[in-house]
Amino acid sequence: MNGQNRKDISPGLEVNIVLKQDQRSGKLTNGIVKDILTNAAFHPHGIKVRLQDGQVGRVKDILSK
Repeated sequence: MNGQNRKDISPGLEVNIVLKQDQRSGKLTNGIVKDILTNAAFHPHGIKVRLQDGQVGRVKDILSK
């Protein structure tokens, strides 16, 4: 499942995100969602989240439901 719809993402989910500095390379970072930062219901590049370790990026894959 992709991370473009806000309704699919909630705190506690395991996701892969792309960090700002990794957008060109596409390198993914794995973590657990702490906060959802995007207010819109949909974002074409992925919903922006903060992971429990403090890293911020856009969701590319939702790994657990």
